[in-house]
Amino acid sequence: LRAPKGIDHDNVTAWLTERVPGCTPPLGFSLIAGGHSNLTYAVSDANGARWVLRRPPLGNVLATAHDMVREHTIISALQDTDVPVPPVVGLCTDGSVNGAPFYVMGYVDGTVVRDMPTASSLSVEQRRRASESLIEVLAAVHNTDVAAVGLDELGRHDGYIERQLKRWYGQYQGSQAQNASIDFKQVDEVFDHLSARIPAQQGTAIVHGDYRLDNCMLGADGSIAAVLDWEIGRAS
Repeated sequence: LRAPKGIDHDNVTAWLTERVPGCTPPLGFSLIAGGHSNLTYAVSDANGARWVLRRPPLGNVLATAHDMVREHTIISALQDTDVPVPPVVGLCTDGSVNGAPFYVMGYVDGTVVRDMPTASSLSVEQRRRASESLIEVLAAVHNTDVAAVGLDELGRHDGYIERQLKRWYGQYQGSQAQNASIDFKQVDEVFDHLSARIPAQQGTAIVHGDYRLDNCMLGADGSIAAVLDWEIGRAS
């Protein structure tokens, strides 16, 4: 059987059937989303059961930017919290199975709003609920007790704002060095202004890193059924 690029059909089938009770070959694989971000595949078995597999992009990638262990760790830690995440199935760190580490999670039914036609298909009530739920879930993410869920070793907990300012300013300077036409004195002024006014850090929270509507799965009423794409999640 053929599988899309990034999936070793026979190896992944064997790995899943050994670990998932009731998983019945043959398995089908299809690419849901791909690109510079981690690749996402839908997996189905002969009985119609469904899962989702995540792996790094094909080719040479930065391990820190596409860390399957980190994604799996975060989602596993959030299973019994107020943050809706897909159920975790398993993690494979043996690169010989599929060419790169990957993890598998349960399939969550719902809608991902990535374009205007999809958004337009939602009722006014669903859109209102999606807006409210997006904020409620973000609050739940930030209110999660980092230590209580076992994520206190994830990321650096001090100097978050300083590190973000340094990173953003460094990216601007890098772009400026590559393109002489980029020269906005206001950026330097804003960096200096913000750097001189950094408030004292009050605590540590989980940060998704790319939290937005199209990284969430909406349920039938518009509520968020699952927060997806935790590839740059951290505790800061």
